[in-house]
Amino acid sequence: MSQLDGAQQQSREQFCSDIERQRAELAALIDRYAPRNGSYQSVIAPLFLVRYNEPVHSFPSLTRPALCILAQGSKEVQLADESYTYDPLNYLVVSVEMPVRGKIVNASEERPNLALRLDIDPAEINALIAEAGPMSVPTRPRSSERGLYTDKIDTQLLDAVLRLVRLLDTPKDIPMLAPLIRREILYRLMRGKQGYRLYESAISNCQTHRVTQAIKWLNSNYEQPLRIDDMAREVNLSVSTLHHRFKAVTGISPLQYQKQLRLQEARRLMLNDGLEAAAAGYRVGYESPSQFSREYSRLFGAPPLRDLARLRQQV
Repeated sequence: MSQLDGAQQQSREQFCSDIERQRAELAALIDRYAPRNGSYQSVIAPLFLVRYNEPVHSFPSLTRPALCILAQGSKEVQLADESYTYDPLNYLVVSVEMPVRGKIVNASEERPNLALRLDIDPAEINALIAEAGPMSVPTRPRSSERGLYTDKIDTQLLDAVLRLVRLLDTPKDIPMLAPLIRREILYRLMRGKQGYRLYESAISNCQTHRVTQAIKWLNSNYEQPLRIDDMAREVNLSVSTLHHRFKAVTGISPLQYQKQLRLQEARRLMLNDGLEAAAAGYRVGYESPSQFSREYSRLFGAPPLRDLARLRQQV
């Protein structure tokens, strides 16, 4: 082995040692602050600590922009017909709001799945870019446009995340230090190999940003009939460009996106507010109860009444 090869091997071993030490500390912190099954919002408002003691296969849900890191275990996320797997060596970023499914296969009381989610506010990205000026971010490959990606974690990013979670032990430091560390985390994400995805979602003259505006428009008007011409004018894109870019970023069409929004909101209304199926369907924009029931069954795997009974039994 040459001297250069030996130095590279030593560097790799040091990297693995550092990552493992950071991972173990992060796992211990999550284990302490998320003592039971579920997701816990911390006193640092955008930070959630998550623990699963058993396998989970979730139905589609609307996920907001976020950084997701696993300290223990692995998770598979499905966007349309594509799957993304991440683990303690690879993080996941959602750069635009979109419906995804999540699956945790291996988790137990003895070795739970331990994770954190840090919600990302696009306004904070804008503020960071405005303050830092033009940033050197990697160029987007022509074939890669999705608003969701995984990337290898490094010690600098993991160190910043650890410092943020450690603040839970010293609450008096949170108001001053948490915003600074969150900005550092965003900065490191944008300087990563796929940081252009966050950058483009925030820059107003990028078509990806216009897709995020279209998503906001849909989120506010999902119960109304979808008039694609109106939405295209709202975000300053042609109808054909909007269709193409929307599907390139989210994996689904605007109509499919609206349908999932409607059905998820109807499910929430029935489960939390006690609405009957027909009333919930009408509330979110369906005029035909039979169409609502068919599309609900297609998304959630069972008609409304049977699905709700299953959910209540799980609770």
